Amino acid sequence: MILDFSSPIDYLWALLPEVVLAATGLLVLVVDVFQRGSRSGPSRAWVGWTAVAGVLLALVANGYLLEFEAPGRSGMIAMDTFRIAMNFVILGATALGLFLAFDYLRREGMDIGEFYFLVLMAAVGMMLLAGSRDLIVVFVSLELMSLSAYVLTGFNRKDPRSAEAALKYFLMGAFASGFLLYGIALLFGATGSTNLALVTSEVTRGAQEGNLLLYAGVALVVVGFAFKISAVPFHMWTPDTYEGAPTPVTGYMAAGVKAAGFAALLRIVTVELAPAAEVWTEILWWLAVLTMIVPNLIALAQDSVKRMLAYSSIAHAGYLLVGVVAGSSAGRSAALLYLAVYSVMTIGAFAVVGLVAGKGDSRTGLADYRGLGWRRPLLGGLMVIFLLSLAGFPPTGGFIGKLYLLIAAVDAGHVALAVILVVTSFVSYYYYLRVIWKMYFEEAPEDAVLPAAPGGAFRLAAVVAALAILVSGLFPGRAIQTAETVGQDLAPRPATPFSQPAVPMGVPDTTTD
Repeated sequence: MILDFSSPIDYLWALLPEVVLAATGLLVLVVDVFQRGSRSGPSRAWVGWTAVAGVLLALVANGYLLEFEAPGRSGMIAMDTFRIAMNFVILGATALGLFLAFDYLRREGMDIGEFYFLVLMAAVGMMLLAGSRDLIVVFVSLELMSLSAYVLTGFNRKDPRSAEAALKYFLMGAFASGFLLYGIALLFGATGSTNLALVTSEVTRGAQEGNLLLYAGVALVVVGFAFKISAVPFHMWTPDTYEGAPTPVTGYMAAGVKAAGFAALLRIVTVELAPAAEVWTEILWWLAVLTMIVPNLIALAQDSVKRMLAYSSIAHAGYLLVGVVAGSSAGRSAALLYLAVYSVMTIGAFAVVGLVAGKGDSRTGLADYRGLGWRRPLLGGLMVIFLLSLAGFPPTGGFIGKLYLLIAAVDAGHVALAVILVVTSFVSYYYYLRVIWKMYFEEAPEDAVLPAAPGGAFRLAAVVAALAILVSGLFPGRAIQTAETVGQDLAPRPATPFSQPAVPMGVPDTTTD
């Protein structure tokens, strides 16, 4: 089915997964009002399962998008396989995060409909951000995702650390949004449009003429996204926010928000702003170097496993930036593959941390993991798989993802980045293996608190996540082939000739790509 973006109805078809997810969020709020016994009481279990069912239905709707196509590069929403693939990553992370959060939410008294509504709205923002082809839509979707994440960060109103984390996240997020919005304004001033299909043509001309307004706009947009993906030195909010937020929220933010931010960065920078590569390549090169080195060194000194994983997530942003700097189809494919694996292993690791931490997230220190592998074999085994994948040990998906990033960097001529990636990965082995050592080679004290046994939903989702990591490491062929196809589909297209009149937004572009 060919979509005509001059028709609002066709936009509804193009946004089918987002519409399903938003409708599910509203449904969750409505049914939660009628089923809850009191205003302060918890929701019934089926409210959470309604949210999960909505995510699964959105996954089906996202697969249905493969039946649609839009001519040229028209419209404000992309209809390419990159958007569909990123939607699968985001929806998969959302479903996994909800499954693994059930036990935590019941224990902390946070099992209420508003939590599920905010998670679904955050996912809608992430999906719109990954598929935006207009800078205004980019900003609106980014704010929808961010506002939901701010509230989720401070959702545990009984914990002052959660409120502090939310305040820090909100202040720094607003600061980052200002950078991004100013960059969008400068790009509009330099190109006369916010539609990325038209911006690309004007960027080509501006790059040839040395347009300083254009260069400033590109630089500010890159800085705005650097805040969102926690790139050094714009990472200041991340450790405190991740440590203070409810642990399932931390895992979901570390995976989903980062995935959406990188999806938008890959589309905007390596495709639409490819003619201005001389501006953003050097900026992102240094950001990648700093983001790989600094957090890995700081993580070595952390005694809190939750805070250590927060610095680890920053370091992984540096690894992903290597794929962005490569700027090639291979780089985009490698980043996509690594994002998918990273989302699973990060949410899984934080889920185990949340279960071990107990009431009030009070046991997150390294000492609390002594003997865990023998006291809770399932939790210990899962944590080993997630940590080894984060470190990049074979035969895990994390190893394949890092190897693919290395190949893309070397092929693009960025050998120094590849060397730094390898060295910093070796550095990270210390703090990942230190947790495993505590779990299996140190005895727990007699007064140690035994973590609660995981529930059925946790067991199912965590085991599936661990198996996915191992299967993608042992049999990576299909995943790599899919990532390569998607990366090639997102490759830059020839810009519209300057002599041709601009195509208004919403009108199909019939020019030859």
